[in-house]
Amino acid sequence: MTTSTSLSQDELKTLVGQAALQYVVRGEIVGVGTGSTVNKFIDALAGMKDEIKGAVSSSVASTERLKALGIPVFDANEVESLAVYIDGADEIDGKGHMVKGGGAALTREKIVAALASRFVCIADESKLVAALGKFPLPVEVIPMAAQHITRRFAAMGGTASLRLKDGQPLVTDNGQHILDVTGLSIQDPLAFESEINQWPGVVTVGVFAHQKASVCLLGTAQGVKTLAY
Repeated sequence: MTTSTSLSQDELKTLVGQAALQYVVRGEIVGVGTGSTVNKFIDALAGMKDEIKGAVSSSVASTERLKALGIPVFDANEVESLAVYIDGADEIDGKGHMVKGGGAALTREKIVAALASRFVCIADESKLVAALGKFPLPVEVIPMAAQHITRRFAAMGGTASLRLKDGQPLVTDNGQHILDVTGLSIQDPLAFESEINQWPGVVTVGVFAHQKASVCLLGTAQGVKTLAY
């Protein structure tokens, strides 16, 4: 690996996207996430598309990219299990717990992750944190519950903002809205995820603690660092 200290964030994403190929099981269907780092993995995966059956994708955007590169995409209902799910993260801590959802695909990402025996996180080193909560926490919600959920986060010290796109509420692939919550420090990700997911109107919270990473491939100035949990 290169020892240059001048690698851009985009170049780091390319490195970890390529490194993730070693975790792809030949002859199987691979779980594929969403986001700019995953796009680098999808591009790399095209080079071995004849060695896999295809992919299960966590978003419309990833599905379109996979199909454009000639990789078959299966519906999640068509598979019983996956050997591996490869996805990025907005934050990851020292135990493999993550915050995800910056790309608005958190619910589908969590579904595909639940099908997989192993979650391989690909990220650059800026995503590694001591405690989750610096990145605004995405929460997919049913629109009629947004204000109620906003008040509940306020009661625990968080500020929730409705995510907008072109001046209108962003609509997810599931037809729902997203709240981005700031001001939180998530000290117990497992308990936090369990609690928030019980709130009426929450589709899913972007804390991935029950479906945490098994491995993180971290792009650094010294190359790809492998963290195992």
